[in-house]
This record gives sequence, structure tokens and C-alpha cells, in this order.
Amino acid sequence: MAYNKILNTPKEKEVKYLNKDFNSFKNQLIEFTQTYFPENFNDFSEGNPGMMFLEMASYVGDVLSFYTDTQIQENFLSTAQDKESIYNMAYAMGYKPKLTSAASVNLDITQLVPSKLIGGSYEPDFDYALNIRANSTFESTEGATFYITQDANFTYSSSLSPMNVSIFQYDSSNNPEYYLLKKTIPSISAEVKTQSFTIGEIERFKTLTLLDSNIISIESIEDSDGNRYYEVPYLAQDTIFEEIVNTGANDPTLQQYSNETPYLIKLKKVPRRFITRIKPNNRLEIQFGAGISDKADEQIIPNPDNIGLGIKDGRSKLDTAYDPSNFLYTKAYGQVPANTTLTVTYLVGGGLGSNVNSNTITTTGTLLTDTKPNLDQGLLNFIKSTVSSTNVEAAKGGGGGDTVEDIRLNTIASFSTQNRTVTREDYIIRTLSMPPQFGSVAKAYITQDDQISPLTTEPNRIPNPLALNLYTLGYDTNKKLSLLNTATKTNLATYLEQYRMLTDAINIKDAFIINIALDFEITTFKNYNNERVLLQCVTELKNYFNIDNWQINQPIVLSDVKNLIGAVDGVQTIETVTITNKSGTLSGYSQYIYPINLATRNEVIYPSLDPSIFEIKFPNTDIRGSVTTY
Repeated sequence: MAYNKILNTPKEKEVKYLNKDFNSFKNQLIEFTQTYFPENFNDFSEGNPGMMFLEMASYVGDVLSFYTDTQIQENFLSTAQDKESIYNMAYAMGYKPKLTSAASVNLDITQLVPSKLIGGSYEPDFDYALNIRANSTFESTEGATFYITQDANFTYSSSLSPMNVSIFQYDSSNNPEYYLLKKTIPSISAEVKTQSFTIGEIERFKTLTLLDSNIISIESIEDSDGNRYYEVPYLAQDTIFEEIVNTGANDPTLQQYSNETPYLIKLKKVPRRFITRIKPNNRLEIQFGAGISDKADEQIIPNPDNIGLGIKDGRSKLDTAYDPSNFLYTKAYGQVPANTTLTVTYLVGGGLGSNVNSNTITTTGTLLTDTKPNLDQGLLNFIKSTVSSTNVEAAKGGGGGDTVEDIRLNTIASFSTQNRTVTREDYIIRTLSMPPQFGSVAKAYITQDDQISPLTTEPNRIPNPLALNLYTLGYDTNKKLSLLNTATKTNLATYLEQYRMLTDAINIKDAFIINIALDFEITTFKNYNNERVLLQCVTELKNYFNIDNWQINQPIVLSDVKNLIGAVDGVQTIETVTITNKSGTLSGYSQYIYPINLATRNEVIYPSLDPSIFEIKFPNTDIRGSVTTY
């Protein structure tokens, strides 16, 4: 031991903490020995046995340093390299990595029905119209299987499920013999599979792993008693959106809107639930809750009023009654399956190979059909054999799932929202993302609510920070702007309820529709056909005022309109551009009258203070042009 020669006390040894590798550890140990043990050890040649101990210590330090750095590195998403670490952090931050994605495409599905003579005229016999249920499959010539995601029900036609009817074949008397029915139904590239699991005694947070590696999603899980388990984002969530048919039996007040809103959203409590996780080995893991299904929660976590009363089961002590671990056995995280058989139905497929070309999904696979009773079976079998399909467009969206880098980026992107609606943009995106079977929202705009001040008789308005006004519009069957029906608004309110901030109140209102017409005058260059130039100008204006391009509270910039007309080949000058208001329900327009002239400032036509949108409802007649000659 080194000593201070003056005070005869041990020297305080200086230790450096910057060494990270074998050589730096070794050099520092040699320096340390020379400084503090010069009389005990001074031979640092490679052949000296003492160097063996220095190098062994350096080796241990190098290994420990490596694992320390690695463990720290694996705790941060930006630096982690181990696939399992990246997956775990993704789940912890609320992002669920995708294993594979399925291609999707609309299928034109057709069938024949015989004709029927009614009142002296021939009509399709819809008694032979099939309901081809969801999960029916169709095959591509390129080897991919597609299944339809909703019923192809040929027994009715609606705005959300329109049907085309045409004469397919005439008989010898030139009367219709067969009609062709066609519907366009969405489909995805997948195959439905099942796997069963035998579950024994109760096991908290029971975990199962499916055998397939290219799983798209879990369709259903049922036990041997017919109880269904529902997938949730996390086990503490005990409610889901349930899709129910909009009928009088389910909701007599909203049934009148069933054509535009065929399904209603209902919140359903699900004591039996599960979550899924994709493991680094590309297998899907299913995890259930911890609740003991044959006992009430009150038996596990007793009523506080009973504490100290000496009840018969002995729960008289506060520390016993409120053991924190007992909460894990309640239904707070869902009931755990026990002593049953679980049947898991899931989708397999997708991938890049599912992006098939157009007009290749032409083979009928497995058809699940519903028919009316007491039909001619021979004719019915023939009708079933006429079912066919094709895809007008190529299938898109199939992919191989998230790469490690995809998981990094997507996790960071999703963490900022955490499945919540915080900003105005969040509310608009969430509104437009509501599944179309619950009603279609075409336009959305959100403002802070305000109210008339009770402190003054003046019409001053004060903001209400705890409420938001969501202005919405939809499309009618002709893709013209229309107000949302009550059923769609009810669904939207229920849908947003699960994502809104606790302190936010959402008022769903109708935006105002301002119908307009546009007239313009131009001069053309010599040697140009005036009618052709006018037609091209009108075409460009139709595209510009296409309602898909317009949002609520978007102004009309007249200079942009003039530049658009001026860019048409053959236009020499623009004489006038005039926009006028069109109103009157008897003429098919909105009822609202709007003073265009008063709302125009510096060549900009502004919408009203109350959220509104401009629409050229009938572009074929309300966009008019003329050529001025001199």
C-alpha cells in the first residue's frame, strides 16, 4: 500500500472512469500499478505471470463495459438493435407492429335471376336473388385468395350498397329470360383459418401462440360454452364498438335512415377480452386477463363497509381485505378462460404477392349463401353456378409488414397522439375515419364553442373552452352535399366519445351549403375553334370546383379562377368572371341566400361567419361561358 511519507497515511488512489475497452483497461491497470505499487511489481513484460492477472481483469472489464453499454442502448428506441427490445418498447408506447398487410380491391360480383311476368311486364324474380355472405372467397389466377368483407346481398339496393340490373338474355319470343344483377363489394386477400386450444385450470394472464406466421388479424375467439372473447387495445379497456343492423327492432327511431346508415354503433361491455402481440419470431401471441370468472368481484375485493364487522369469511382486517395483489384476480383486466376449449378464427395471407393485376380475380371459391325457402332447387343450383366476379382495378396495399425501421418511425409517430383527439386536426381526421357502414361523413370542420354573455344585453359572444362545435356534411346518392341524418350523427357522437379528451364536449352541427353559379366571358385567338376552347374552359372549371377539392370555410379566390381560364390553350383575354348565389329548394338548391357581392374583398369571396361551404351543385348548367368577338 502506498503511504504519504510526511503524514504516514495511505494515499488516496485516483481511479479513471473513461476506459471502455480491453487495451485502455490494461494500460490503466499498468499505470495504476506503477503509481501505487512500484516496489511490489515492476516487471510488465508479456512473459511475467503477473501480467496474466492484469489482462484477465482487463478482459472482465471489457465484457462488463460491453454489456452495460448494450443494455443502456436497448432501453432507447432510437439506438436499440435487438428486435425483441424494439417490439417491447413499441407496445409500451402504444404502437402495435404489423406483421403483414393484405391487399384490398373492390370486386364486381354478379349473378343471374330469372324473369317473372308481373302485371303484363317482365321483371327480375328477386326470390332467386342470393345473399352472398361476408367471408365468401374468390380466387385470383395468380394464386391469391380474396374474401369479401361484407354481404353481397342481391335482395335489395341502397345508397351504400347499390345494385345494377340489366337484361342478360332474351327468350325465343324476344322477352327477357334472365336478368344480370351486379354489386361492387370490398374484399381483401386473406384466408380464414381456425385453431383450437384446450384450457385447463385458471392461469392469470393466460397466453397462447398461433402456429401461422403471416396472420393479418383475429376474427373471433369462442369457448366451448359459446362465450365470445373480444380484442381490445389493452386489457383494462372493458368496452368496444358493436356493429348492429339498423332495424326497427334495434332502434325504432333511427330505422328510417337505414338506407344511408345501415348499421348503428353501440357500446358493449366485454368482460371476456384479449390483446394480441406480434413476437420477434413472427408469431402472434394472444393474452387474456386475470379475472376469476366463477366469483364475483365483491368476494375478492370486499365492500369497505364490511371491514371490521367480523363477517363470516374472516375479512375483518384492513390489510387483508385490501391486499393490492387481490385486484389482479378481479375482472378489471378481463375474465380468464379456464376448463374449456377455445376456438380461434383468424385471417392468414396478404403480402406483396397479393397485389394482383386487374381482371384476374375471376374464380369462385367458397360461397356462403342465404336463400329464400321453397324454391325450385334445380333452378336455384343453376343460379348459384352463375355467380362470378372480377376486379376492374389491380389489388393494392399488400406488404410484408413492418420492418425494424418502420417500427421505430411508426412508434414515434403514434406516440404523439396515443389514440386520442387533442387538436382540431385530430377531431377532423377521426371524424372522417368513421367506418362508412355507420354513415358517411364527407366534410368536417371544428371550432371552439361560444355563447352569448349573460353579463350584457349586447350580442357579444364569449368562448366556451370546454366545448367544441363539429360542423359536418355528407353526400347524397348523386354525390351532392347534404345534411347528415340523425342516425349518422348519433353514431358519430358515440364513435368520438371513445377518443375525445375528458374535458371536451362535442356539439355536432350542420354546416351551411351555399350553392353558386359561375359565368365567364373570354376572347379567343384567331384560327381557334371557339366551341372547343369554351368546352375546355368549362372542363377545367368543373375539375376545379369538384366538391372533393373543397372544404368547409374555404374561400373562392377569383384570381385563381381567372388564371385557370387564362391557361387554357386558345384563350386570349378574360373579359368577365361572375359568381352568383343559387337558392331555392324547389329548384333543387340550398335554401340559404348569400350576398356574394358583400362577401367579396380584393377578389376573394369569403364564406359566412357560420361555417359554410361553396358548391356548384349542377355544373352542367351552372357553369356557363361565352366568347366575345370584336
